[in-house]
Amino acid sequence: MKYARLTKEQFEELHQEFINFLASQTITASEWEELKKNKPEVAELELDVFSDLIWEGVLNQAKYLEHISPQSIHLFALNEDKMHLIGIKVKSDVDLSTTEGFNWLRENLMDDRVEFVQAQKAYSEERNLDKFTLIQQGANITKGELYNYMYKLIN
Repeated sequence: MKYARLTKEQFEELHQEFINFLASQTITASEWEELKKNKPEVAELELDVFSDLIWEGVLNQAKYLEHISPQSIHLFALNEDKMHLIGIKVKSDVDLSTTEGFNWLRENLMDDRVEFVQAQKAYSEERNLDKFTLIQQGANITKGELYNYMYKLIN
């Protein structure tokens, strides 16, 4: 398995897509029930393959990631050949993961306690795995509004 198995909730949300996936494998509903009962290892493999397919599609579409922690924000633009990072670090007791802390940041962007950094990193041979690793570390896929706002502000 390349990524991670989808959660029960994600499988429930993707129920129809999973049925279509099984159909593409020429597995009927009754055959699926039999696989789960008599060959659970094969059923598990099908769940893993489907999960990887879903993740691959999601990661191919992802253009921006955000990771917000109490003292820092990491904003990633996932360009074709490399990632661009805008990092924001706060040297204050402010918790950026709260609404109050984020509002403080908006009002104090030019304060000496707010530090900006930028960096670029080429992808490894497994571009989507690089993205997935960031998601596993707590980043969320976004539309990039905060990234684009900060990019314009500091460039």
